[in-house]
Amino acid sequence: MIIAAADGSSLSNPGPAGWAWYVDDDRWAAGGWARGTNNMGELMAVLDLLEQTADDPQELTVLCDSQYVINSLTKWLPGWKRKGWRKADGSPVLNVELLKDLDRALHGRKVTFEWVKGHAGHALNEAADVRARAAATAYKDGTPVDRGPGYRPGRAPQKPPSKTYAPPKPAEDLFTEPDPEEHPAVALQRSLWDADVRGSQVRMDALLHPKFALHDAKGRVAGKGRTIAGSSHPLPHVPELEVIAVEELAPWVVLVRWRERTPTQVTLKASVWMKNGDDWRLRFEQATPII
Repeated sequence: MIIAAADGSSLSNPGPAGWAWYVDDDRWAAGGWARGTNNMGELMAVLDLLEQTADDPQELTVLCDSQYVINSLTKWLPGWKRKGWRKADGSPVLNVELLKDLDRALHGRKVTFEWVKGHAGHALNEAADVRARAAATAYKDGTPVDRGPGYRPGRAPQKPPSKTYAPPKPAEDLFTEPDPEEHPAVALQRSLWDADVRGSQVRMDALLHPKFALHDAKGRVAGKGRTIAGSSHPLPHVPELEVIAVEELAPWVVLVRWRERTPTQVTLKASVWMKNGDDWRLRFEQATPII
């Protein structure tokens, strides 16, 4: 039998958030988001644990200090599904995408959930809590997250989950302000990591301003031609983009300040986008590594 603790942490709920599960010092994992909730974190910890142990035939016991998580997965889930992922009062279920993924991950598994009191000295729970809080703190500070060895030590290093989950909307959380709609420049910045875009000189040419300049994290300077030539190489990891701020410098000129996060490095970046006709184009980008 596998016995593991799962926990989540959010520094301001919602705010920088982390999750972790822990079996022992050789088998654990952690991750998080720039903005999330405690409940999101604990649900994600359970989901990642289920996914990483999917090929192990042993029964799984998951220790949680959240009654919400245990009740969601053992009592309320069937009814929510029958009602189209709505609660008894007709309101939408929170964290629905996570819960749908958990429903699929639980199918056919022998899993038992047990409640443990948080911050009461339970060794496994404390180990998961420490790692979840460390991940949340890393997102707050803009430093790399220690994602742990995973369930099968010796495999490739843990990568951030490819799917992202949104925290509750403002209507469901009365203590937060709505997030602004994502600026088109942010989506275009993210598209520069897309393999199809990077492999197309035509698409790269359309995204970069004729006078584009790059100051990279090693202090090197490159123009448009050199940048396009270098973009043909595949990225070892598709980074995460965390927006710090989007500021309008002049009509149709915006500054995007953001963090580029990979499993091993966090880099502060500043990008200036200008709108030419109907299209936004990247005019300047500067990178500063976080030591």
